[in-house]
Amino acid sequence: MIRRLLGALLCGLAVALWLPAFAEPPAILLANLDHGQVDVSRYLVSEKLDGVRAVWDGEVLRFRSGRTINAPAWFVAGLPKQPLDGELWIGRGQFERVSGIVRQAVPDETAWREVRYMIFELPGAPGSFAERAEQIRRLVRDLKLPWLFEIRQFFVPDRSILKKRLDEVVKAGGEGLMLHLAEAPYVTGRSDVLLKLKPWQDAEAEVIGQQPGRGRHAGRLGALRLRTPEGREFMLGTGFSDAQRQQPPAIGTTVTYRYRDLTASGLPRFASFLRIREE
Repeated sequence: MIRRLLGALLCGLAVALWLPAFAEPPAILLANLDHGQVDVSRYLVSEKLDGVRAVWDGEVLRFRSGRTINAPAWFVAGLPKQPLDGELWIGRGQFERVSGIVRQAVPDETAWREVRYMIFELPGAPGSFAERAEQIRRLVRDLKLPWLFEIRQFFVPDRSILKKRLDEVVKAGGEGLMLHLAEAPYVTGRSDVLLKLKPWQDAEAEVIGQQPGRGRHAGRLGALRLRTPEGREFMLGTGFSDAQRQQPPAIGTTVTYRYRDLTASGLPRFASFLRIREE
């Protein structure tokens, strides 16, 4: 009996020590897709970075899921009490690398020296987004942390110039553009206040099945069966590396895929696997 009670107490202590690393997901602003529904001259535009979203609440750095990011002490020591929202980023096309670095339970101090914290919002701050963007510029300038950067914001007069800037970013290896309503106060949730513009769209779906491969893929994954949040099911068979086909995403995993557009029945055209969903 005593042994069982001691075991229960130790288990409870382990849970107590584990719980602080987790919290409710922070309330953040999420982007809608740009379908040409807004006057772009009212928006500030920035490059969409392929990093890992990170929210600083003034004390703890967290993923969008609420889980604590195990950053080195020096990385967060100089951050302000002012909450920050941004991306942990290394460079264009480096998502897998930065994701691997920032998800380690024990931070690799050397690898973290490559990581930049790219700020695009000040959660809860007053004023319009244009005013908060200026505040971000001043904050980054005054703190002088080598790994803390603002994401540059700029205006475009019309959609022809917006398309030109999109083409330039994509040609240089970027993902696309973000548009944030310049006059907007700080808000959370999914809204046309924030829009993303990419040559390809992306979405998430749950893995509900794995189809074995044939021919050169015999003995490994051929395709995943996915279910969208709306309940639509489809097969996804492209975009996987050989390593991913050898060890495919498990059933129940949420994955991100990209696609060109939707069919009349709401299924994605030219869908391709992108990654297991980030935090």
